Amino acid sequence: METLPPFRLAPYFRPRPWGFHDLAPWYNYKTETEPIGEVWLTGEMCKADTGPLAGMSLAEINRQNRSTLLGARPAGKDFPLLVKVLFPKEKLSVQVHPDDALAQSYGDPRGKTECWYALDAKPGARVALGIRPGVALDQVKHAVEDHTLESLLTMVPVEKGDMLFVDAGTVHAVWPGAVILETQQTSDLTYRLYDYGSERELHLEKSFAAMHLTTRAGKVAAKAVNGHSVLIDERYFRIERWPIRLATAPWLVAPVQVVQMLFVAEGRIRISGLSFDGQSFEPFFVERNQLAVIPASTARWTLAADGPAEVIRILPAGD
Repeated sequence: METLPPFRLAPYFRPRPWGFHDLAPWYNYKTETEPIGEVWLTGEMCKADTGPLAGMSLAEINRQNRSTLLGARPAGKDFPLLVKVLFPKEKLSVQVHPDDALAQSYGDPRGKTECWYALDAKPGARVALGIRPGVALDQVKHAVEDHTLESLLTMVPVEKGDMLFVDAGTVHAVWPGAVILETQQTSDLTYRLYDYGSERELHLEKSFAAMHLTTRAGKVAAKAVNGHSVLIDERYFRIERWPIRLATAPWLVAPVQVVQMLFVAEGRIRISGLSFDGQSFEPFFVERNQLAVIPASTARWTLAADGPAEVIRILPAGD
């Protein structure tokens, strides 16, 4: 059986006007030009930097090894999930994403449902998540015109370790104070509804078509399962938090039928193992804030740490 070994992906640093020029202590990355607001961990331009796939972009790996990477009958052509870390120094614009049906009516392959895991949060950190109950659509439209939309937003306090679900159609905005691990459908469809009176382009017609006044967005309580926590289990993704103490629990390295993404939130881990033909692949380390990909075809792999570590495991669901 054909197989792919696990590999680590190098992050891609994406400029955003609301970001930082220095990402320390999260990443050893500084810039004197445009600030960096997003670090993409599974973007199509991210390159493998370990093993025989080193130097290949995720797009190339996915195109050439689709079934061995993703598992049987993968949906769509893209890698299923985009994982990134957000570093907001300023308020992001108020946005809304379309669901699959609306996106496809415009000729796009899918909409954009996402979730946010707070890797860190300062006291008083919060995000805007939905329109306040009882507010009508006409009120939203008038508030956009009058530059008063902030008063109609549901503000949610954020603490380290919180998981928030942001289903398509939710009016939302990320504000400063938290570092967020975002997992989303692979889509760049974002409609800007409001930008605090700036002159940036708004997408009002599409925003009003996409938005829902009532959604399921909000904090999600973690569930304890076999030594780890399920942070969220939704239509497009399942995300788990695993504490690692030198050697991992067998549940984490048990074979699954889909690709796995392992983000190291604390510490450092070492991945090693065997392919289906019994040959070992070259072991590699994954440092804090780095991400490794475990292809669906990987037969046996192990994970170890030289001290306490925490791994966020991300699994795709149906598309």
